[in-house]
Amino acid sequence: MMEVNEKIAIEHGLKSDEYKKICKLLKRTPNITELGIFSAMWNEHCSYKSSRIHLKKLPTKGKKVIQGPGENAGVIDIDDKDAIVFKIESHNHPSFIEPYQGAATGVGGIMRDVFTMGARPIANLNSIHFGSPQHKKTKNLLRGVVHGIGGYGNCMGVPTIGGQTSFDSSYNGNILVNAMTLGLVKKNKIFYSKAAGLNKPVIYVGSKTGRDGIHGASMASASFDDKIEEKKPTVQVGDPFTEKLLLEACLELMAGDSIISIQDMGAAGLTSSSIEMASKGNLGIEINLNKVPCRETKMTPYEIMLSESQERMLIILENGKEDLAKKIFDKWNLDFAVIGKTTNTKNIELFFDQKQVAKIPVNTLVENSPMYDRKWKKSKLPKKIKHDRSKLKNLKIKETLKKVLSSPNICSKEWIWQQYDHTVMGDTIQKPGGDSGVVRIHGTDKAVAATVDSSATYCWAHPLTGGKQVVCETWRNLISVGAKPIAITNCLNFGSPEKEENMGEFVECVQGIGEACKYLEYPVVSGNVSFYNQTKEIGIKPTPAIGGVGLIKDYKKMITMNFKDTGNQVLVIGKTEGHIDQSLLARLILDEKNGPPPEVNLFNEKNNGETLLNLIEKNFIKSAHDVSLGGIITAISKMCIKGNKGIELKLPKFLINEIEYFFAEDQGRYIIEVSLEDLKDVTKILDKNSVHYDQIGKIIDKELIINQKTKVSIDELKSYNTNWLKEYMN
Repeated sequence: MMEVNEKIAIEHGLKSDEYKKICKLLKRTPNITELGIFSAMWNEHCSYKSSRIHLKKLPTKGKKVIQGPGENAGVIDIDDKDAIVFKIESHNHPSFIEPYQGAATGVGGIMRDVFTMGARPIANLNSIHFGSPQHKKTKNLLRGVVHGIGGYGNCMGVPTIGGQTSFDSSYNGNILVNAMTLGLVKKNKIFYSKAAGLNKPVIYVGSKTGRDGIHGASMASASFDDKIEEKKPTVQVGDPFTEKLLLEACLELMAGDSIISIQDMGAAGLTSSSIEMASKGNLGIEINLNKVPCRETKMTPYEIMLSESQERMLIILENGKEDLAKKIFDKWNLDFAVIGKTTNTKNIELFFDQKQVAKIPVNTLVENSPMYDRKWKKSKLPKKIKHDRSKLKNLKIKETLKKVLSSPNICSKEWIWQQYDHTVMGDTIQKPGGDSGVVRIHGTDKAVAATVDSSATYCWAHPLTGGKQVVCETWRNLISVGAKPIAITNCLNFGSPEKEENMGEFVECVQGIGEACKYLEYPVVSGNVSFYNQTKEIGIKPTPAIGGVGLIKDYKKMITMNFKDTGNQVLVIGKTEGHIDQSLLARLILDEKNGPPPEVNLFNEKNNGETLLNLIEKNFIKSAHDVSLGGIITAISKMCIKGNKGIELKLPKFLINEIEYFFAEDQGRYIIEVSLEDLKDVTKILDKNSVHYDQIGKIIDKELIINQKTKVSIDELKSYNTNWLKEYMN
């Protein structure tokens, strides 16, 4: 067996002082298996050692929250006997190294997190971010990731109902792949990972253990360098057909009363699953590694414990239920093995070839894992840019609109989502391409809406404001389809926490997320932190991805964004001040990358959103869409395209010019369509609730007309918006 020393510990991703701490806690030098276990449990990906101290400040409780952070996924109450289990997680590093398998196993992993809790997955979403379209790797990475997401989700028979894709040069050396899953469960059939009881059998089920994915969690906690290709063996290999069998077998076993606790083998595999279960239950676990089903010969204890082979679960059963459970897993043609038992020792004890090969107190791996209060640098709110008024006035609105609609971050992502099955299960009632995906809860009038969003540009300009904004964006996306927002999950993607600037971005983004969630009563119930998203010293822009979930009590009241009928009136809810700093207009057209992001007024966000929900409830709203990237004119153009309708727009009598009005990215705004008959009632409610609105136009056929002089046909709008990605990927 290899002799362990400080050099080997550092090669495992541990710091010198962390290695010394391990020796002190154990009162001896660890052996190689024990060192591997510590390196897995103490890395950033598993221990959250740089983020725990800040994540504790997030609001996690609410009237509808059944389970907040700390479990495999969050759980919210959606009335009657139903609950939704959901979470978002990153698979960034693996996807950059091997895009198909990296993305596929990211989807597989997040689905296991959800069905581990007893929920049947009903919807997938994703947030994926790539480098500049001109970068030599971008096209192949995009193709591989999309095929991987589709390949796994489609085989599992779970619809992909929404997502987000962006391009930015900061992702050239480190793409982001964040996968989100929602599952449906009965409130009285939720399963948890806390071990309980002594001498209870510990069961291994699913696929056999191989050498794939060893050091996957450690790799996810390190920066990239020139030796990326060498890291391919650390990427797990997924098999969606086996996962489908595992899902059905687990749900069948869960229908009875055999399971005490259950945990999927995700990052750090058998190591993290066994230790987390023991830690939560304040127990020990003893494992005979000779009994672990292996698909490769002569696997060592070190390899068995650190393998991240996919489609595996660890279950603690009630005594005497082994035969019943084995029959179920045999039926589904899956491995089943009793590999150990719970103990009162509070140690993780491993045996191999009749020798003890590891003995570690569980608390040294969890409670005593490092927690750092890292130094961080506070960001300043940038000064507003004094834009050249004459330059703005000289811009031609049609020309500008064309450039914006066809830009990579605005253009239609149909090429992507058409490769995902979004209708399987038959309950998807709003497919990708709208503000939120919506699935009906089978056999009821209820529907659940879900959305995922991020805003790296705003977060980079001012992390505190950007953190608030991205929460509010998901809030608006849910409200725009008629859903009451309930809770969020977050995937926080940042550079190295060892750099004060990056750590500052993280701390302030989390602060912004917390402030918005608290004010909107929209708690955080699950999430994931992904640090070290950088190659050499070049890091990504801070990219917190927020997944929001909301409830529509009567799915027949769901709202879509496509314009409906000619003659209907179109209003902008929320005030337009003309904020163009950090907007798409500023960056794309004016070539201006400085200035502050738009201000976020939480009172207005809440008031405007709740008022719109009230109008939807009263059946006044024919269509709605939130105003975000690209401003009012971009939102309206997409509503025209979706509905194949035109609009006659009239600029309100403001002091700002039409370019500023139409392309500004002020927050808290929506476009709504109402009938002429209902207009008076609608404006009365808006006035009563002190909600600012502009009446800006009426729906007509086949043409967008601005101030009676600028005319764009719907066919032109469609070609601007749909061609770029298709042509790029050909």
